Amino acid sequence: MKHLHIDIETRCKLDVGDVGVYRYAEDPTFSIILFAYSWDDGPTIALDTSADTFPGESIPADVWLALTDPNVLKIAHNANFEYVCIGTYFGLCLELRQWFCTMIAAAYLGLPLGLDKIGQVLGLSQQKDARGKALITYFCKPCKPTKKNGGRTQNLPEHDPEKWAEFKEYNAQDVRTEKEIYAYISRFPGLPDHEREYWILDQIINATGISVDHEFIKAAIELNAQFTKRVHDEIVDITGVCNPNSLPQLKRWLFQELGHQVHSLGKDYLADALDGELLPDHVERVLRLRQFASKTSISKYDTFLAYACSDGRIRGLLQFYGANRTGRFSGRGPQIQNLKRTLKKDIDVAREAVRYGFADLLYEDVPDIISRLTRTALVAAEGNSLVVSDFSAIEARVLAWEAGEDWVLDVFHTHGKIYEATAANMFNVPLDMITHGSDLRAKGKVATLALGYQGAAGALIAMGALREGLDEAELPAIVRAWRSANPNIVKLWREVENAAKHVIKNKTSYVLRKRYCSLKFLYDRGYLFIELPSGRRLAYYGASLDKGKLSYWGVDQTKKIWVKTDTYGGSLVENITQAIARDCLCDAMYRIYYDEGLPILMHIHDEVVSEAPDNEAPDALKAMYDIMAVGPSWAGGLPLKGDGYISKYYKKD
Repeated sequence: MKHLHIDIETRCKLDVGDVGVYRYAEDPTFSIILFAYSWDDGPTIALDTSADTFPGESIPADVWLALTDPNVLKIAHNANFEYVCIGTYFGLCLELRQWFCTMIAAAYLGLPLGLDKIGQVLGLSQQKDARGKALITYFCKPCKPTKKNGGRTQNLPEHDPEKWAEFKEYNAQDVRTEKEIYAYISRFPGLPDHEREYWILDQIINATGISVDHEFIKAAIELNAQFTKRVHDEIVDITGVCNPNSLPQLKRWLFQELGHQVHSLGKDYLADALDGELLPDHVERVLRLRQFASKTSISKYDTFLAYACSDGRIRGLLQFYGANRTGRFSGRGPQIQNLKRTLKKDIDVAREAVRYGFADLLYEDVPDIISRLTRTALVAAEGNSLVVSDFSAIEARVLAWEAGEDWVLDVFHTHGKIYEATAANMFNVPLDMITHGSDLRAKGKVATLALGYQGAAGALIAMGALREGLDEAELPAIVRAWRSANPNIVKLWREVENAAKHVIKNKTSYVLRKRYCSLKFLYDRGYLFIELPSGRRLAYYGASLDKGKLSYWGVDQTKKIWVKTDTYGGSLVENITQAIARDCLCDAMYRIYYDEGLPILMHIHDEVVSEAPDNEAPDALKAMYDIMAVGPSWAGGLPLKGDGYISKYYKKD
C-alpha cells in the first residue's frame, strides 16, 4: 500500500480552538490555503491553494485521486482535522479506514499528543517549525483593521510575500516532522486491529454529536446576566464602593466595618466567615452576595453555543486516547467529562424556572442552579429520547477480577451491595447489620473507593472520609481492615511492581498469570510495556530503575509538561484497572453501534449516551443493558452490569 503524508493550513473568521473542527469547517469563510504532501519516502511539496493567489496551485491528479483510493493510506498528525476539513471543503466522501493518525499512534506509545512536543521528546532531526504560531495568526485568522494596513480584515499572500514563503515552508516542515514520527512509531507494534476499529467508531461518534437546547441556553445566559447585575447593584448600594469587583475597594470597606484587615475574599474565606463569625447583617449580606457572584460561570453554555453546527448539534467532543497512560478518552471543547452533577430533585421545575426567567423567585443561589443544570442543555432530537446506560462500579469489579478477589466477585454476581459487603468483611459482622446510612456502610464505601490502589489515610481523606463523618484518628485502622479483607488485591500490588522491576532490570519479558487473566510485562528499547488481556499495550517511555524505584517519562496531568515520574505497584494497578475498564467500554460501544444499530452521541467515563425514537427507547435501553452485562470475549468471569435511564435531556441520574 502506498503512503500519502498530508498536512493542511486553513483560513476562517472563526478560531478552531473556540468552535471545534466540525463547526469551523462548515463556516462559509472557511478555506484550505496550503496543502502539503509527500509520497512514501519522496520529497515534500507545499501547494498554495489559496483563492487569493493567481493563478494558484492545483492539487495534482495523482494526489486528488489518492484521497479516495483504498490502496493509498492517508497519514496525518491529528488526522481528524485533515479528514474533516478536506472532506467538507472539497465535498468528498472520505473513508475513515484509509486514514492513519500519527498523533494516536504516538499516544499509544505513551508520547505527548502535540507534533512539536513529540519532536522534542524524541530528539528528531525534523522538528516542528517554531515560527508557525505567528504565521498562523497572520494568515489564518482575521486581523484588526488599521490605517497602516489599509483597513483590511485579512492578511493575504500579497501583503507579505516573504512571510507567505515562510508559511509554505512551515507547512512542508510539518509533513517532514510527521514522516519522521511515523518512521519512529513503525519500529514498534502499533495499534491492534480492534483498536483501529475503536478509533473509527470514535470518529463516527464525534461526527454524530448531540443536540443542544438553544432556547434554554440563551435563557440561562440572560438570567445569569440579570442576576449578576442585581448582585453588583446591591453591593454598590450597601457599600458605596464604585467597583465591587475591585478587591482593594471591597477590603477597605470591610476594614472600616469590621475594624480588622481582611486578607482574602476567596471562596474558603467566605465559607468560613459566613459559617463561623457573628457578622453585622449588612456585612454578612455583602459577603453572601460575593459568594453568589463567585459561582456565576456560564462558560459551558457559551461553549455549547459556539460549537453548535448548522443543524443544532455539537460535535467533536471526545479525544481518542486523550489519556495516554491508560488509553481512556478525554474531552474537547465543552469538556463533557467534567460537567457538574445535576440537581437531585425537581430538575424539570428548575429547568422551566430558568427557561422562563423566574428562577430567582424559587432559589436564592441562582448561579448554582444554572451551573447544576448545564448537563440538561444537552437534549434529544425532536421526537427522540436520550437512552443512557453506564457500567455499575466497573473499577471495583475489574480490580477484583484481575486480582482474583473472589468474595468481591461473588458480591457482584449476587446482590451487588459492595459497600455493605466490604464493611461486613472488614469488621467481621453480618451483612444484614450494615444498613443504608449507617456508620459502618460509610466506612465500607469510602474504603472501597479510596484504597484499591495502595492508598492509605491520605487517600481516604481525598475521597471524602471526613465529609462522611469519619474521624481522622480511625483512618489507619480502616486501611488495615480493608487490606486484611482484600489480601489478593494487596498481593497484586506487589506482583505487578516486582514484574515491572524484573523486566526493566533484565531487559526481558514476564507473564503474570492470575486466576481470571494474565498480564504480560516486557521491556523493549527503553519502554516498559504491559500487555492487557485485550491484547492492547500500556506504554511507559524511558522506564528505568533508580535505587530500586520505578520511574518513566510522561506528561504531568496538572502542569502539562514532560517530566520524569516515579511509580509503584498500586499506581500501575490503577493504570491497568482503568485501562481494562476502558477496553470493556469500547467493546460495549462497538456492539451497541454495530450489532444493535444504535447511534452513540457521546460517552462520559463509563457511561454511553444513545438516542432513539420515543416509542423505541425502552427497547433500546434494554438492549444496552443486555450488551453491558456481557463482557468481552477475553474477560471470562468478569461480572458486569449496566444501569441507566431514558430522558429528554442529559443528567447525572
